[in-house]
Amino acid sequence: MRLFAERGYQATTIAEIARAAEANAGSIYFFFPTKQEILLAVLDTYCEGIEQMLLQPTWENVSDPIDRIFALLERYRSFLLETECRYGCPIGILALELHEPDPPVREKLAANFEKWTAAIESCLHDAVGRLPPEIDLRDLAIFILTTMEGGVMQARTYRHPETFDASIRVLKNYFSHLLKEKA
Repeated sequence: MRLFAERGYQATTIAEIARAAEANAGSIYFFFPTKQEILLAVLDTYCEGIEQMLLQPTWENVSDPIDRIFALLERYRSFLLETECRYGCPIGILALELHEPDPPVREKLAANFEKWTAAIESCLHDAVGRLPPEIDLRDLAIFILTTMEGGVMQARTYRHPETFDASIRVLKNYFSHLLKEKA
């Protein structure tokens, strides 16, 4: 997981994976006959772990569903700051690198994005009485995820968080209008 996130899928070799795992390449190949199978296992791990690795720790002290969304975005901002804006969403990085992956990889990438979208959409459903009824919650969840991914990508490119911050400011402003509109 770490090597693919840091170096990318294509640049990571089986030898590097074996070194990081403190195993020999033959052992790696025994469990994962191809590098693609390692990638599929990594994508499964991310998808299965989003709740425990990211959402629960971020949301444990946040009860308001809209505040949860912005807490998650703030968590990503903290990842950017901790890494001098070298951090990137591992799924986003892989999706960009593997722009035309084979169907099993594409399906796993899509499942990861779907899990994210569903988590955000769940927050929006919990706030449904506060949002205008004509808002499509799934579309809004996709928009929020896209805002986060784009902000992270630009922050990595510029090596500063200003573009991420600008994206989140606009998103907060949009929510402010949505919430006023309903009131």
